Amino acid sequence: MEFRKALNSKDFVITVEVAPPKGIDRTHLRKHIKPLIGRVDAINITDFQGASVRMSALSAALTVIEEGFEPVLHITGRDRNRIAIQGEIISAASLGIKNFLALTGDHPSLGDNPAAKPVFDLDSVGILRAIRELSEGRDMGNNQIDTPLNLFAGAVTNPSFTPQELQIITMKKKIKAGAQFFQTQAVFELQRWKSFIKLMSDSGIKTKILAGIIPVRSVRMATFMNEHIPGIIVPEHIIKRIANASNPLEEGFKIAAEIIIAIRREHLADGIHIMPIASLNKLPMLLDMIGV
Repeated sequence: MEFRKALNSKDFVITVEVAPPKGIDRTHLRKHIKPLIGRVDAINITDFQGASVRMSALSAALTVIEEGFEPVLHITGRDRNRIAIQGEIISAASLGIKNFLALTGDHPSLGDNPAAKPVFDLDSVGILRAIRELSEGRDMGNNQIDTPLNLFAGAVTNPSFTPQELQIITMKKKIKAGAQFFQTQAVFELQRWKSFIKLMSDSGIKTKILAGIIPVRSVRMATFMNEHIPGIIVPEHIIKRIANASNPLEEGFKIAAEIIIAIRREHLADGIHIMPIASLNKLPMLLDMIGV
């Protein structure tokens, strides 16, 4: 089933995020997504994740398609101007890719080539507008293209951001620009997630939303994310639980499974977006835990 149709018809959608390889060898990518056939609805392909040099998202997306999955292609504003962004979207659409996630992107100073110069001609809202206009058959310069692209555009939001009201304002801007679904930064506190969902409802936001899930493998990983990754807050009680476990990795996956099961049982989202940082090979274990 197409990702767009699944999101509009299934009770609970599952997407998984993968990073293209740092080089040309696709063996690792192929090996670790094969076990996910029939278990996830789409695979997100990151766009030079962490402002680091890798295979392009478009190239990796073709590998994902070859393995039988539908990709969601990330597009950031960091590395391209609006001409290149629109060209990338058209190129992807010509290859059958219809799903896009618009992001502004991390600054190059945070990546593995810190001397790189950023572009940021378009931020995430601008990219959403570009996707919408190309879907309608024109580019951002109001020039007609040969065929309207009929694309499915997504955006990101962060329920851990304080105050949450600012995220609601940004979500409304993104929806106005063309966002048709949202994926979130990692969810670790259900109560905070519930307050965010209520705030969305009270603000009149009606959109499809996938709750972000990151399985935490170790105390070291949790500490690193808290200190270095903006927008991620791993609570102290989760860190203590992992620290006291005989098998920290398995415990971290159990915690992720508990969060997913609660979200699904209480109908708190339209699905989940799993970000298995350096744990793609362990993902079948998480899917087993949640009965998928």
